[in-house]
Amino acid sequence: MRYSEDLIEEIRMKSDIVDVISGYVKLQRKGSSYFGLCPFHNEKSPSFSVSPSKQMYYCFGCGAGGNVFTFLMEYENFTFVEALKSLAERAGVELPQLEYSKEAKAQADLKSTILEVNKLAAKYYYFQLRKESAATAMSYLKGRELSDETINKFGLGYSDKYSDDLYRYLKSKNYSDDILRQSGLFNVDERRGMYDKFWNRVIFPIMDVNNRVIGFGGRVMGDAKPKYLNSPETKIFDKSRNLYGLNLARTSRKRNLIICEGYMDVISMHQAGFNNAVASLGTALTSQQASLLKRYTDEVLIIYDSDEAGVKAALRAIPMLKTAGLATKVINLRPYKDPDEFIKNMGQEAFQERLDNGMNSFLFELKAMEQQYDMEDPQGKTDFYKETARKLLRFEDELERSNYIQAVADTYKVPAEDLRKMVNRFALQGAGIQEVVKPKSGINRSHEKQNGFELSQKLMLTWMTSYPEIFGEVARYIGPEDFTKPLYHTVAGMLFEQYEQGQLNPARLLNNFTDSEEQKEVAGVFNAQIPLETDEERKMALLDVICRLKEDSIAHKSAQLAPTDMQGLMDLMQSKKELEDLRAGKLHLHISFN
Repeated sequence: MRYSEDLIEEIRMKSDIVDVISGYVKLQRKGSSYFGLCPFHNEKSPSFSVSPSKQMYYCFGCGAGGNVFTFLMEYENFTFVEALKSLAERAGVELPQLEYSKEAKAQADLKSTILEVNKLAAKYYYFQLRKESAATAMSYLKGRELSDETINKFGLGYSDKYSDDLYRYLKSKNYSDDILRQSGLFNVDERRGMYDKFWNRVIFPIMDVNNRVIGFGGRVMGDAKPKYLNSPETKIFDKSRNLYGLNLARTSRKRNLIICEGYMDVISMHQAGFNNAVASLGTALTSQQASLLKRYTDEVLIIYDSDEAGVKAALRAIPMLKTAGLATKVINLRPYKDPDEFIKNMGQEAFQERLDNGMNSFLFELKAMEQQYDMEDPQGKTDFYKETARKLLRFEDELERSNYIQAVADTYKVPAEDLRKMVNRFALQGAGIQEVVKPKSGINRSHEKQNGFELSQKLMLTWMTSYPEIFGEVARYIGPEDFTKPLYHTVAGMLFEQYEQGQLNPARLLNNFTDSEEQKEVAGVFNAQIPLETDEERKMALLDVICRLKEDSIAHKSAQLAPTDMQGLMDLMQSKKELEDLRAGKLHLHISFN
């Protein structure tokens, strides 16, 4: 049993995709679509598009795409039923009681079981820390001046020196090896079989915003490598979409959140009363994490180590946070390396003063850029101001740009009017026009290479859903049978059926595809790029696509034609003549693009 197609469609129609995705990604309107940073891969230039008319999203960088259900399934790691329930609640639609399908129940049960395993593991590690055998680990934590209250609050634990302790404990709870393998808590090899991933380490449970244990971090006791080790990605853990400490920091009443580098930074700040601190999970900040922060605050304070690596990390994070719509400041902790060291030496009041006097992130970028120029040399200084003027062109809002020009002028003691003239001069020269950054080579290698005919079929499906007004005229020359790639043939059949029923609805069509890879490919079918401006250009391009598609269809049918099929042969002859007439201009497309 499953929910009816009509009920699913009712919930989808009441869940505007732009509104839903705006809760996760900062979107800006460009033409008929909205664009933002893709939440499914790291990028600096927005290639993630959301179409209000199609009620679909698509990333031209990584190929992620689908409807509003797909988005929640991918972003929140929901099953279809979980996504449906979330959107139904949001839309105020009451769902009837429903028995899970076999597949959906299996997926939900798997996630639930892995959460159970993680919870048991966290409790196991927690109690291990309080044993005599964990004296070294407890001594380490006490040496970092952590109180018992803080150790308990963060659920800190210890994994013993023996590499099968946790495995034997969980096996005693009757969990299968397959479940334990999928939990990410164990390694497997032919010689040793299954054994604990974490051993002889202080354990930091990683929780999601709902306080569920989704993974672990471990700090080794001794000189073994790596010093810090994190859980691998599992059905419930994606480190690029989670932040350590956010489950606690999101309930803070502070007006901002602090992003720092590691577990101990977060823990020491919380102990000192700065309970709005979070950290990325062993990686540089991602655009997905920036979007996650935006759900809980409008301002982020960056506190990375004050060494060169920390400065570079801050410079990478700033544009991501800015694009996510977050105001950003960078906190200077010099002469100390990190928050823990600063607080221990200077105290909480001095730390709060540093937070209150954080440097605007744009001015921080300029400060870092100074190191590349000889500011004592007139030419070096001029080159610095030119590059600064180019950077000021990032600010599209005129008032915001003017405010930053004044701030730069005040900081560097230069006439604001001279700087403004330089900015305007670069704008007139086109320096402010952002180049379209193509995805790095290889980003789409996982996708099948398309030949010209497949591309024509894909383009045709995009044409018909982007410009529904041309459908009737196009249908005079092509039908679903002309789409020779199996998936495109299926999609075309559904579209033609929708057209005959009086409504083209590509987002609804997606509900028929349950496989995530199929959904991505179908979403891509409706989002081929058509960078044409005038009606004449569009007509010429459309005619070319129809001709190429017909040519491929004729070749495909010829190869399949039985020698005795005289009617089929006559139909092919007619199709060939029609194609020749189209190419010769004897037949005309009577269309207009509204």
